Amino acid sequence: MKHLIVSTVLLCLPAVASQAAAPVAERVLGNGLKVLVKEDHRSPVVVSQVWYKVGSSYEPGGITGISHMLEHMMFKGTDKHPAGEFSRIIAENGGDENAFTGHDYTAYFQTMAASKLAVSFELEADRMRHLHLLADELKKELEVVTEERRMRTEDNPQAKMSEQFMALAFTSSPYRNPIIGWPVDIANYQVEDLQAWYQRWYAPNNATLVVVGDVDTAQAFSLAEQYFGGLQPGELKPLKPQTESPQLGVRRMTVKVPAKLPSVILGYKVPSLKTAEHEWEAYALEVLAGVLDGGSSARLSKELVRGKQLAVSAGAGYNFSSRLADLFELEATPAEGKTVWELETELRSQVTRLQQETIKPDELQRIKAQVLASAVYERDSNFYQAMQLGMLETVGLGWQKADEYVSKINQVTAEQVRDVARRYLVDDHLNVAYLDPQPINAAPAAQKVVKLSARRQ
Repeated sequence: MKHLIVSTVLLCLPAVASQAAAPVAERVLGNGLKVLVKEDHRSPVVVSQVWYKVGSSYEPGGITGISHMLEHMMFKGTDKHPAGEFSRIIAENGGDENAFTGHDYTAYFQTMAASKLAVSFELEADRMRHLHLLADELKKELEVVTEERRMRTEDNPQAKMSEQFMALAFTSSPYRNPIIGWPVDIANYQVEDLQAWYQRWYAPNNATLVVVGDVDTAQAFSLAEQYFGGLQPGELKPLKPQTESPQLGVRRMTVKVPAKLPSVILGYKVPSLKTAEHEWEAYALEVLAGVLDGGSSARLSKELVRGKQLAVSAGAGYNFSSRLADLFELEATPAEGKTVWELETELRSQVTRLQQETIKPDELQRIKAQVLASAVYERDSNFYQAMQLGMLETVGLGWQKADEYVSKINQVTAEQVRDVARRYLVDDHLNVAYLDPQPINAAPAAQKVVKLSARRQ
């Protein structure tokens, strides 16, 4: 079983330009489970996903990473289906399955022949309320997660830098904690911790079931009622407010880890669609990211990499669909003979240019054309159609936002792009991290501080 840690930005995929030919049907069962069904009859396959409104941003100190740990444990069996049975049954029925954890959600999915949808439902309903957590299984899975953290973070200089960068950028927001958790917390999980987390969040009234594929909507709803309808809802308590404290000036850090190349990352505090004062600001930030990093013709690639040859790579990213306010990031790796400080100056110069000049009509149109092209491409995937619906619903935006994405992007003006750059990409919102490469064969004691990435992964 390959478990995934997914950043929100990787899931924010453009919506199809028009959903009219394949509308989404919604039903809420008596126990609170929301069911979304979208028919797509181009192949005899169905994707089924269960999304829970819980992820690393829900976790208090001391148990960071427990959502991801519980994701692993969800494959360790119930009284009805012992450990290993879930994956075996799915495989025997010709399907595949996996799960992923993000800051704002945990999701489980299967891809099956459409005629096997009931198999997926029966298994997911069973473990939604009847998971059997055993100390021996936790001990084994702790070793798996510890190794996963070593491979993905401790031995990855970019990942290590990014982890430390997030802890620098955020002081009170839970986005400061890594999705996989801090090592000391992972080492001290107890079965009781997992049981309490499972009981609190894994309930039909805290979940969304998404079905996309070669199904009949009425039949899918009937099967959902049959398998999930009898599950008891949970007593959900609202989260405490998790607002980030105001930043009072530029924050900087240097990360020293064994690595081959230096790099720099800049992160500005910005709102997401859910937290923006005006909705258009989030769409303007999406376009702004495309101006800087929307393919080979975008500014960072065209000017920093190929033009001035200051960088071997450069990128930008924005978490449009985060549940909480997030970062607008710029990152780059210097070319030979260039420094991270030169790159920082150039990246900030790109920001200043966006604040002072409106982008040209042809450049703005190019970005919008890319959105439309991506929308058509994503329509070919049942999985990503389902993932978009589940993600939007789970972060609190509502799945209906999928229908609005393209039209809202098309409404963004050059002046709005300039205005969000002026309002949010300012020094008082800025965080900077430098990766200072140490010899690859350095002693472990030298492997102290950080990670960076074009986006968190």
